[in-house]
Amino acid sequence: MTTHGPGAPDRRRFLGMSAVAALGLGVAGRAAAQDLPGASRLPPSIAALQPVMGKAVAIGDDEYRARLAKAQRLLAEQGMDAVFIGSGTTLKYFVDLSWWGSERTAGVLLTRSGDPIYITPEFERSRALEQVRFGSDIRTWQENESPFALIAQTLRDKGVATGTLGIEERVPYFMADGIAQAAPQLHLVNATPVIAGCRAVKSEAELALLQIANDATLACYHAVWQALQPGMTQQDVQALVAMAYGRMGVRGDVSVNVGKYSAQPHGSREPQKIEEGTVVILDDGCQVHGYTSDMTRTFVLGKASDKMKRVFALVQKAQVAARDAARTGGKMGDIDAAARKVIVEAGFGPGYTYFSHRLGHGIGMDMHEWYYAVGGSEQPIVANMVMSDEPGIYIPGEFGVRLEDCMVTTDAGGRWFTAPSPSIEQPFG
Repeated sequence: MTTHGPGAPDRRRFLGMSAVAALGLGVAGRAAAQDLPGASRLPPSIAALQPVMGKAVAIGDDEYRARLAKAQRLLAEQGMDAVFIGSGTTLKYFVDLSWWGSERTAGVLLTRSGDPIYITPEFERSRALEQVRFGSDIRTWQENESPFALIAQTLRDKGVATGTLGIEERVPYFMADGIAQAAPQLHLVNATPVIAGCRAVKSEAELALLQIANDATLACYHAVWQALQPGMTQQDVQALVAMAYGRMGVRGDVSVNVGKYSAQPHGSREPQKIEEGTVVILDDGCQVHGYTSDMTRTFVLGKASDKMKRVFALVQKAQVAARDAARTGGKMGDIDAAARKVIVEAGFGPGYTYFSHRLGHGIGMDMHEWYYAVGGSEQPIVANMVMSDEPGIYIPGEFGVRLEDCMVTTDAGGRWFTAPSPSIEQPFG
């Protein structure tokens, strides 16, 4: 890893604005590594990045089968007879099937035993057959038929004429309502205890993919930081990030906010330029075989003010306190409380006055998923939950500081995937 001493400002010589323009890679220029211009046209720090996907091992069939079996156990424990899962990451999680959502109902029915049953429009049968690997029962409906009647009949065929049907939480209301109208004898409930009961606790294979994604984002931010110059805009930084992720062979995004706009946790769409001595926040992540990172780095080019350094140090302390509180046997609310206590006791309170959002969120196939480290949450912490640890202090009209690294819960507290940021002037050590 490249180290930077007192001469760190020299890193800004790595890239001129003309180089960004010559590359022609704006926000829309997110290209695969093989599509990028030659390394000689890239900033040296970005050209030095290497592909990461060779280390990534996709989730295997045995794990998918284990996920289905666990869901079926949880169905019984939660008093549900079946669950309906629509398009999205949960469909991908259980049966490795990618399907876009639309007004045409499609998805999977899973009962307490047996293989999953696939529901799809008849004209999509061949596309479904290309992907189906777990089970072979595909039920189809024509355009002039009701998919909800088909679902009701399929459940009757499987012995679920009455009872409780779980609906995956992201299924559109019109689909849930259609099923309820077609099968009034069924009791429909939220299936989150089953879905989150599986997805919130990560396997070793999932943790390995999350590690690669987080490592890639850290390497991306480091390389981009080395290539920054005063006068660059948000779009210029986004172009650098696109180049960096492209070199590594992954797809990702970044939110860039500068100066007073860094005091807005999700930033602003107003045009912004990086200047010496102003706070810059980079936030977002990338995906590796469907698993996502989420990371925030706050820094300045040049000298930070004493106030900026003090606020940064407080956020560092709060981040460590949250990590230490992420112990199995505790509660999700404890994690938020630990970080908020540090910030409020330092004078940035009360409550949400300056630390205006929850401490963190679960992360996996979705950037935000179960469960949430928010004040008052009684959700138990169990081993191998993965979540963001992202306290912040936001001073309106001045600047904000947020530090975010993802962590996995253990008996001893959270274990970060990436080394936390050491300082506001040298964010990568």
